[in-house]
Amino acid sequence: MSYEKVAEAKNNLVIGAKQVQKAMKDGEVLEVVVAENAERRVTDHILLTADQMNVPVVFVESMKQLGKASGIEVGAATVAIKK
Repeated sequence: MSYEKVAEAKNNLVIGAKQVQKAMKDGEVLEVVVAENAERRVTDHILLTADQMNVPVVFVESMKQLGKASGIEVGAATVAIKK
């Protein structure tokens, strides 16, 4: 389900942990999607910030599929759907 949601929002995405973190702090994020197979050192900061900013988080299984749904050719640990 969330892969489809990401694919539909292609023009309204923020891709990558640093960019997602910044977008959340700037109040631009509607929802964060995190790949379960991403390294915890990458996603822990995202999850903490999402909790602090009251941003909903959805988990998906695969970085590879999340990247593909986002329109990039590499895996993505996290993606944000902008408001």
